[in-house]
Amino acid sequence: MGKLLFSILVFFSCSKSADSIIPHENLNNLGMDRPTYSYLALGDSYTIGESIPAKSSFPKQLEKSLEESLGVKVQTQILARTGWRTDNLLDAIEAADLNTYYDFVTLLIGVNNQYQDIPFVRYEEEFPKLLSYALRLANGNSSRVIVVSIPDWGFTPFGQNQDRQKISSEIDEYNAFAKKIAEDSQVHFVNITDISREGIERPELVANDGLHPSKEAYKLFVDRIGPIISTRLKD
Repeated sequence: MGKLLFSILVFFSCSKSADSIIPHENLNNLGMDRPTYSYLALGDSYTIGESIPAKSSFPKQLEKSLEESLGVKVQTQILARTGWRTDNLLDAIEAADLNTYYDFVTLLIGVNNQYQDIPFVRYEEEFPKLLSYALRLANGNSSRVIVVSIPDWGFTPFGQNQDRQKISSEIDEYNAFAKKIAEDSQVHFVNITDISREGIERPELVANDGLHPSKEAYKLFVDRIGPIISTRLKD
């Protein structure tokens, strides 16, 4: 049990590298017959798909779904790392110097603020800055930015040993704030938290580490995110 607990905690505090993808400035020079769209996924371990193959993460499943449904090519860049809080993602965006535009951007961040008991005021200060960055990176097009809600890790085997009521209450607070800021900015907010709350009754929705979403769970996320982006790419 001690080894299992240690390996799970590594998710929140250590790093799994972000994907290395073709630089955006080269996307339109690939000589492809199909239209090419550029996608930037901003976040943490829920974005990179901790404990599952990289191709099973929600951004990569989203990429494949859009390519199949629209007959296009999607080039995905992921800026995310296990354990990142909002301040870490802000620092990473600034350090990356992303001086280009993307056809669409997703943002999912905040679980590590909650898990590490960072004062909520920090999220209130930093999440709007992250959304502003996302909007700028989407060339100011709010219809091309998607905020994804934070999953509830209380409904996992690991979460059963924690104060589940406190976890869910705090996750709800984070998501309510993110939804308000998104809607104030005319950005679509996609709720996937209810899917994560099926993790105990449906163990196939939890990865083998007993904490993170599985490939199957991310597929359900994409079923909600994909149609929104697909419609907006057609506009």
